[in-house]
Amino acid sequence: MDSSSLSELSQTDEEFTQVSLTRSRKRKKATKGTSIAARARKRRVADETLFSETQSSVGTTGTASLISNLSTSSTQIARGKQSLQLEEQAKKAKAPTRKRKVKEPPPEPTLADFAPRAKNDWKIGAHVSGAGGLENAVTNAASIGANAFALFLKSNRKWESPPLTEDTITRFRSRMRVLDYNPTFVLPHSTYLINMAHSDEGKREKGYQCFADDLRRCEQLGLTLCNFHPGFVSAGGTKETAITNIATCLNRAHREFPSVSTVIECMAGTKNVVGASFQDLADIIKLVEDKTKVGVCLDTCHMFAAGYDLRTKKSYEMTMEDFDSVIGLRYLKGMHLNDSKTPFQSNKDRHENLGIGTLGIQSFRNIVNDPRTKGIPLVLETPGFDCETVWRKEVEVLNRISARPIGVSDEDCQEEAVVEEIRRTIGAAEEAGYGAKGKVPKSRTSHGKTAKGKKRKKSGRGEEEDGEDDDDDEISEDG
Repeated sequence: MDSSSLSELSQTDEEFTQVSLTRSRKRKKATKGTSIAARARKRRVADETLFSETQSSVGTTGTASLISNLSTSSTQIARGKQSLQLEEQAKKAKAPTRKRKVKEPPPEPTLADFAPRAKNDWKIGAHVSGAGGLENAVTNAASIGANAFALFLKSNRKWESPPLTEDTITRFRSRMRVLDYNPTFVLPHSTYLINMAHSDEGKREKGYQCFADDLRRCEQLGLTLCNFHPGFVSAGGTKETAITNIATCLNRAHREFPSVSTVIECMAGTKNVVGASFQDLADIIKLVEDKTKVGVCLDTCHMFAAGYDLRTKKSYEMTMEDFDSVIGLRYLKGMHLNDSKTPFQSNKDRHENLGIGTLGIQSFRNIVNDPRTKGIPLVLETPGFDCETVWRKEVEVLNRISARPIGVSDEDCQEEAVVEEIRRTIGAAEEAGYGAKGKVPKSRTSHGKTAKGKKRKKSGRGEEEDGEDDDDDEISEDG
């Protein structure tokens, strides 16, 4: 190629570059606001046009040179991009990495975090929540001044629940020790779904497995008692068969979980429920092989609804003597302390706060002045209003009137005075927006009624979570 051709080619390369830059600027102005795909198409068409025009003006030799120049430019651009990427990576490597803040767990509670608990031979407490971890049940008990407590070991409305974690087990056992709680005074409550009296073997086995899971959890947590509802006579069955089925399941449970005693709860007597009479409970115990592993929990509301009176000193003594003669006091392992919304022998299970219902405060004074009820868990299942103050007040009142002679003249133990204290505490909780089923409208102003005079809704913690109404509801065959 002669010198004139080289000069012409060089000039053409410069013109090509200049034209390319000019068109690039025009494209940028013209494509503002257009989509990426549209811009790419316009760029490709423009480049093809430019290349075609240049090829026709310089010939075959010029085209080869242009392609070579374009290839070189592409390589340089790629190297530039790579260099920029390496620089960015180097900057990131040099930049200090931010450490994610780890939320510190709250310190474990100690006895010093709570008010001193009453020193009393009658071990009084409540059925507290284990929400957020069963270990929280221990601190919830301490926060209301309880010397005993009950809890659910899992959801009380589900057949299956996740197993306990090692962390929960460790924390529960640690808090029991640190907060000075004896397992003897903890009365866990099994789920409501089980019916070990069922005549259908498959449904009975399903209930047993659910119950066995509760016993397993008791062993893991170091607890020695497990309270349960005995069940009901299923369609086509008889009470005798139902009682035999319950006892058979208990014998099996005692062999599989020897460290836990099973505690049968007396019932209110609705429909076809087993356990409303002392005789029902005695008949179950007669068929239990290891009688050191079985006991009874007396629920005051259930007893009253089923026809066992506690309201006077005389009627209370008659009821306790009846229990001793039919079942035996050695089997009394715990009590649920609940007043009743319904009259005597109603067969309805409706719990009320102490002294406000049809049982009256004298019934509970009888219990906490009776030497026979010392050293067992006495657990409130009254409406708790999802705040600590109501149960704390009821626990305080029971501790105050325990071991006091009937008719004592102390002002702080007079029946009307202590009931009024409970009423005022409940009223304050309701004024603060709490109700028996959690937060309620602020219009609620007095215990049992709203500002419009409507009846209070069914209790949540006291009547659903803790089971006051269960044997009064329609019982399904899947129980």
